[in-house]
Amino acid sequence: MLLRSLLALTLTLSATLAFAAPKVVKKVAPEFPAEAARQHVNNGTVRAKLTITGDGKVSEVEIVEAQPRRVFDRAAVEALKEWRFEAAGEKQTHEVRLVFNNDE
Repeated sequence: MLLRSLLALTLTLSATLAFAAPKVVKKVAPEFPAEAARQHVNNGTVRAKLTITGDGKVSEVEIVEAQPRRVFDRAAVEALKEWRFEAAGEKQTHEVRLVFNNDE
């Protein structure tokens, strides 16, 4: 019984480590859109799914959720396409959440 429990724990830890978040080596902050400021939208969030190539480049950005909708999408995509991750040797996906704030 103890051996079975230890094996299950080991498999769980291995699975968790195998799906660890990729390490970001370059982040580019998104610009606050002038159009949002003109519309008096001072903050928002974007959750995006990134497809990361084996050499750590972002090949695709998919907006999963945004509040408010469509206001910050373009700025988020442009910035996230510039992000770089530690090379993993294989394609992977990762979700990130960006927060936009205009304190002016």
